[in-house]
Amino acid sequence: MANAFETVILKMRDLGMFQFLLPFMLTTTIFYGLLRKSKIFGEEFRAITVNAVVSLVAAFMVWSAPIILGVNIETSLASFFLQGTSATLIVLVGLLMASMFFPPDLATELQKLDAVKKHGVAILVMSILALLAITVSSGLVNVFLPGFRFGEGGTATFWTDETISSIAMIVLLLGTVFILVWGGGKSESK
Repeated sequence: MANAFETVILKMRDLGMFQFLLPFMLTTTIFYGLLRKSKIFGEEFRAITVNAVVSLVAAFMVWSAPIILGVNIETSLASFFLQGTSATLIVLVGLLMASMFFPPDLATELQKLDAVKKHGVAILVMSILALLAITVSSGLVNVFLPGFRFGEGGTATFWTDETISSIAMIVLLLGTVFILVWGGGKSESK
């Protein structure tokens, strides 16, 4: 017999909370926070309403797509967050263990070191590689690239024109962000 928590979680799954409602709420919050931080619609009170409407519409469009396309992301998304949280906990436990041997205010001491600034790109690259590994291992890559069935041996439909153009656009966007961040960091140091 299932305990009360298991019964509630299964009922929530039956109601579609994990497939639509919770991801929708998370995406809406992220979009709203990004709009507030960028202040693209201004800082006045009206901008708050515009930010809310834009984030709700954008999140609804994002999370209606899997339902319209008939793609089930519930399992992959839950696995992604579980593995991401596990990886974060591993790093946290490592930092806790290391803190036993370092001074009490380790964060400020590390910020003073030039080695941390020099290795910031390496930390960023390792974080991106960890994110990609978690995305592939959770099965979420099959949602983002439906023609690419990782682990199933079928890559015949992966290299379509849409996939190549999507990869090119992602590389272009990431390259632009990298150049802006890299260039912005050098101009601040002068």
